Amino acid sequence: MRKNQPRMEERIERRISAITSISMCALTVIAQIATTLILTHFLREKASYAYTALELLGAVVAIRVYQRSGSPSYKLVWMCLLLALPVSGMILFWLWGGTHQAKSLSLRQVPPVPQRESWRMSSEANLSRLRRQSATWGRLAAYLQKKGFLLYRNTQAKYFGDGKPFFDDLIEHLSKAEVYIFLEYYILAEGKLWERMFSVLRERAAAGVEIHVIFDDFGNLTRFSDATLQAVQDAGIEVEVFNPVHRYVNRIYFNYRDHRKIAVIDGQFAYTGGLNIGDEYINERERFGYWKDSGVRIEGEGAWGFAAQFMQMWKMIGRTFPNEDDFYRPRHEGPETVGFCQPFTDGPLNNPDNPIEETYLQLIDSARHMLYITTPYYAVEESMQQALCIAADAGVDVRLLVPAIPDKKYAYMVAETYWGELLSHGVKIYKYTPGFLHAKSVLVDREVALVGSTNMDYRTFQLHYECGVLMYQSEAVEELLEDMDDIMAQSSLYTLEEWQKRPWLRRTAASLLRLGAIWL
Repeated sequence: MRKNQPRMEERIERRISAITSISMCALTVIAQIATTLILTHFLREKASYAYTALELLGAVVAIRVYQRSGSPSYKLVWMCLLLALPVSGMILFWLWGGTHQAKSLSLRQVPPVPQRESWRMSSEANLSRLRRQSATWGRLAAYLQKKGFLLYRNTQAKYFGDGKPFFDDLIEHLSKAEVYIFLEYYILAEGKLWERMFSVLRERAAAGVEIHVIFDDFGNLTRFSDATLQAVQDAGIEVEVFNPVHRYVNRIYFNYRDHRKIAVIDGQFAYTGGLNIGDEYINERERFGYWKDSGVRIEGEGAWGFAAQFMQMWKMIGRTFPNEDDFYRPRHEGPETVGFCQPFTDGPLNNPDNPIEETYLQLIDSARHMLYITTPYYAVEESMQQALCIAADAGVDVRLLVPAIPDKKYAYMVAETYWGELLSHGVKIYKYTPGFLHAKSVLVDREVALVGSTNMDYRTFQLHYECGVLMYQSEAVEELLEDMDDIMAQSSLYTLEEWQKRPWLRRTAASLLRLGAIWL
């Protein structure tokens, strides 16, 4: 009992600290809005000429926003605000950075890790092979290669449809690390899973293995104490907290998060998917029924793609490595396999260029027979909504697999506003009845699969740093299909009649929430 008391006190202190941080952010935003409204009222009453001039300027700014490239939904929200409340809109646009807030994050503009010429030539050769097999998938791979993401062969992909076997496998490979370990996670929470991982990391660090960890501050406000962080650093592990909430309390830059899930071991093994480090991901802690998630292990040449992405982020944060980049390249040849893999990332600094959103669109447009998608959230641009409807109208078997028990009810209500149109076009929607489906994956024609940290919502496509891997003609594609079949077997088929029978109050609230979907 006494042993548990200090831990309970730590949890209480951590929650108080988190509530304080979040409250400061909320109060700051409220204060900014209140100041803006008061200033607007003052100008209207006491300085009408100045107010009129600002109204005209607001219209000019709205036109400039319209002419910018980027998300139509983001532009529409700002344009409406600027035209309806020109003075308030301009002040908030200036305070919050409009459509380019991410440019003000304190991240260095760091070029990607240089690729060896031999690797570039190999990627070109792989692309030629893939094009001969499928012009469709060759086009998608070529698009991502132009964005700097190489196409790899000699890579074994292993799919995991549940958190426990995924982390058992990850911990086993962590214990065998010889050179380095990279970990980058949105949530890194104290608990049974972390204790198992930290025990291995501490032992490997003592053995001389170089370990670097990045975790997101917002994702861990209540779940990772300062004492635990200190213990990690005392073990000789390099840790960096991404985008501390308090640093941008005067503006809403804390909205930009590192949502990636990456683990790399010696450049030979890499892991990604929807799984964070927390007890709910292995169902040691129940939150929303059974937590269903997925991930993939990449062994071979493709693992370097994730290593390079981690290294770039580490440098963008302002940190350095004790060795040259070449030190972290794989030291062994990858296994000879069929198929190809292509790790890739995205983030708000790329806006309005969004490789992940474009990849989703190309996957949808390229489907000829079947298109299965798992996602816990759904709030997309009209272009993606229409692409799914067109695919279904064209005879593609389009299936959307979503949770029956949501973690965020307001986000779930927003998702429902899109589902009626999808259902009317023949898209099948399956609700995973045992609990919360957190897996993020796409499967097309039993030929290509995407697994990663990516949700189908504005946060993924506009605000978050994300990662994923495309697997072409890989054995993991069939493994993913088997898991999706199992998910659907445990799910209920949602119908248009059910959607139409939603209570009017729920429908009204959902429609209002959708207006702010770009920030939910």
